[in-house]
Amino acid sequence: MEACVCPDDGAFTAPSHADVTFRKMEGYLRSRQLCDVTLLAGDRRIPAHRLVLSSVSDYFAAMFTSDVREAKQDQVKMEGVDPDALWVLVQYAYTGRLELREDTIESLLSAACLLQLSSAVQACCSFLAKQLHPSNCLGISSYAGAQGCHDLRRVAHTYAVEHFLEVVGGQEFLLLPADEMERLLASDDVNVPDEETVVSALLAWVHHDAAARRRDLPRLLAHVRLALLPPQLLADLEATPELRDNADCQRLLMEGMKYQLLPHRRPLLQNRRTRPRKATVGAMFAVGGMDATKGATSIEQYCLRRDAWKQVATMSGRRLQFGVAVLDGRLYVVGGRDGLKTLNTVECYNPACKSWSVMPPISTHRHGLGVAVLGGPMYAVGGHDGWSYLGTVERWDPQARQWSFVASMATPRSTVGVAVLNSKLYAVGGRDGSSCLRSVECFDPHTNRWSACAPMAKRRGGVGVATWHSFLYAIGGHDAPASSLASRLSDCVERYDPQTDAWTAVAPMSISRDAVGVCLLGDRLYAVGGYDGHAYLRTVEAYDPQTNEWTQVAPLCVGRAGASVVVVKM
Repeated sequence: MEACVCPDDGAFTAPSHADVTFRKMEGYLRSRQLCDVTLLAGDRRIPAHRLVLSSVSDYFAAMFTSDVREAKQDQVKMEGVDPDALWVLVQYAYTGRLELREDTIESLLSAACLLQLSSAVQACCSFLAKQLHPSNCLGISSYAGAQGCHDLRRVAHTYAVEHFLEVVGGQEFLLLPADEMERLLASDDVNVPDEETVVSALLAWVHHDAAARRRDLPRLLAHVRLALLPPQLLADLEATPELRDNADCQRLLMEGMKYQLLPHRRPLLQNRRTRPRKATVGAMFAVGGMDATKGATSIEQYCLRRDAWKQVATMSGRRLQFGVAVLDGRLYVVGGRDGLKTLNTVECYNPACKSWSVMPPISTHRHGLGVAVLGGPMYAVGGHDGWSYLGTVERWDPQARQWSFVASMATPRSTVGVAVLNSKLYAVGGRDGSSCLRSVECFDPHTNRWSACAPMAKRRGGVGVATWHSFLYAIGGHDAPASSLASRLSDCVERYDPQTDAWTAVAPMSISRDAVGVCLLGDRLYAVGGYDGHAYLRTVEAYDPQTNEWTQVAPLCVGRAGASVVVVKM
């Protein structure tokens, strides 16, 4: 017997009072003493105490405390409840213990939902969540929806979209009701390498019961990103019997073809079918930059589906104000400075095998350069050689594996923003030694000539640039004379239209960012890290050109400015 001590204030609480009391009540249940109700389920008679059942079950509380017939009956018939599951839950009301097994879990969950035993429902759902597999996740999702277990349904659906490639090979997928198929196809989170995989899965589902499912095809096809399919596949789909004779399907296919045939109109043709799924856009990498240690050597990778960054690699040494471009799925790190000297070295990182290799160096030592791929070749543009600002440009030929000079820019530029738009190379802003620049020029590789474009409204050094469809965006940066120690940092974003040769201000970032990393991932522009005048930033925000709005996304692992940000198709 436990010793009890009476406190000075005269109040007393018995230890384990509830446990002892419920154990005694369970004893009365076992011996069928003091029971005041019998539950009838199937051919089973289950004695119990109204007070205990009402204490743990909202269903029984409503039944026994209301002015209904069952409140006064000695026997209550329980319709639609598995007798064994009901007995298990009655025992749970007294003991708080449940034995969960795969062969009885569904009947137990159904009964717990009916009796409104929330803790038992949660336990059953947690058990089922641990049993998820590509062969059963769709069934568990449907079952959870029928029971009103929304959290389990969400978890099972998340599992299904994550393991989509395995799920579509199972029998559950072919037997999926049309509404559940629509829920899968509508998800941006479906884990597929490309949209062809989605349309193939849809057609396989239709063919499993073509007579009954053809009527559902138009509303299901409306969730396929047809505009992002290869043109040849779009043409083949048009001739598919299931699609050929359906006017709604043909309209959707024509919409996709129009999007591909009229690239200059794409900004006006945006809708949910032109937005790529998160898994198909590739991975964004933030490489190096300046951090609190005065030189980050880490490489972080961003996953859009998980909205998370993780460190994936480390550079061979410290490198600042370098350029990065992607060729054949590899990251080429070009030039920069190591803190003491300006570099001409080039390294190549392969994300697939996580290995580094040394490439032929550029001819000129450069930091503050811009790097981009135009067609097949890669270009290293401008920068500073440690003594002077550079207007020279070098081109890397991946077939010949060598660098050569092309025409120089009209204006020497360091911390220049470089991007490709409409088969031309653009050099935006930067510094020329006396001030930050508003000027912009573009390079035509066919004529080997640079030509002037309309200047930006604001002078920008350390500007981030990227393209979306037929527009060029200049994001952030600073404006300060070379003699000034104080930089005016910018949250400004300008958009350039080559058709009109004009810049337009669009929504600014939430904060000012100098030396910001910028790139296009999917259909959004990302501003990564940078410097706000006080600290190296971890924050990342995404710009949607369709809504002209910025939103915060997951922050970097390490605050950094001047990181090179690129996307690799994985």
